[in-house]
Amino acid sequence: MMRCPWLLCLLGSTVCPALAFAQDVDLHAYIDGRLVAAPGETSWTHGGLGKTRFGDGGTDAQFGGAGIVGTAQLTPALLALAEIQFQTTDRPTVSVLEAYLRYRPVALSRWRWSVQAGAFFPPISLENDAIGWTSPWTLTPSAINSWVGEELRVIGAEGHVEWRGDVNTVELRSALFRRNDPAGNLLVDRGWSLSDLTSGLGSRLREPNATGGDGEPSPASRYDPFQNIGSRIGWYADMEWHAPGLGRVNLMRYDNRADPAAHTASGVFAWHTWFTAMGASTDTGPIRWIAQAMDGATVIEPTDGVQFKTGFRSAFLLAGWNRGQWRPAVRIEHFSTQGWSDAGTPQGEHGNAITAVLNWRPRDWLRLTAEVLRIDSTRTQRVDAGLSPASTVTQVQLGVRLIY
Repeated sequence: MMRCPWLLCLLGSTVCPALAFAQDVDLHAYIDGRLVAAPGETSWTHGGLGKTRFGDGGTDAQFGGAGIVGTAQLTPALLALAEIQFQTTDRPTVSVLEAYLRYRPVALSRWRWSVQAGAFFPPISLENDAIGWTSPWTLTPSAINSWVGEELRVIGAEGHVEWRGDVNTVELRSALFRRNDPAGNLLVDRGWSLSDLTSGLGSRLREPNATGGDGEPSPASRYDPFQNIGSRIGWYADMEWHAPGLGRVNLMRYDNRADPAAHTASGVFAWHTWFTAMGASTDTGPIRWIAQAMDGATVIEPTDGVQFKTGFRSAFLLAGWNRGQWRPAVRIEHFSTQGWSDAGTPQGEHGNAITAVLNWRPRDWLRLTAEVLRIDSTRTQRVDAGLSPASTVTQVQLGVRLIY
């Protein structure tokens, strides 16, 4: 956080007035511990090409993370929110996940509007809606939402219009943002992952050692995913329909409009990244169904007139039992990337994953989770690191989460 003085100013200007003048303050927190049987491959969090959060084999106790989120109702129309997390998987880090102000005037008509400004997640996930941008269904989010947590964050302003009917509600959102120019870098250098290691503002993400081409770390082996590289402004637009007892459907378009030729002095490039994301959820009796898909591309221009483009796509379907203390869930998904350039050999990956989970909530403040994650993938970049292009790994976790 000390590397980002603007972040401290943002957090201070959001939280301090909130605590001093708020009509109502609400705090929630969690702390998470795991017993993990890790795959034998080195995780991407330590410079390898493994797709899971933990790696290098063995069964060990691990710290899953901790977080706190505070909201303050400054006036009936003005809300302040700040969310902080602590992680130790890569290295001990305290970072801010979100910090923003939202103005939503009280409305008695069918129409309601709001604006918010600060740092926040784009409204993509139907899966990660618990404290600390975690999932109430699994320990490990899908590949789509793993990447959203790693590289996507809105630092800007969003406008929101809502129409509330007798049966259903329609919502429209649009935002302008900065400081998300490197988004797409991990998808190209590492590929998709399935990990609940969410990046906060000021984080330094690890790239695979193989990025250097000779098995050694590249000069930009760590980078800040939330920074400006150039002067362009990104945008997204989102439309959602939802109705009690029926479910919800949303459609989103994101474009960071980064200049693919821009880069920092340390060699971190801007990646022009755009995608369309679609999602839906509904209940059939006690079973909650969640489906989501993403299709997009990212472009870099390391040399004048030579562009490298990588297309990416992923989709998942989750089914979870939504009643009682015992809540099993199963998720299946597919993911792929395909890279090509004006000259050179195509690079890419394709793979599938299945996650089986059993959650037990004997108390509101206690969640016990057993999760088995199996990933079967093939990636051409693995050959450059002296590995087989095909990989099949299994990660087993037993988690204990205390919730306040």
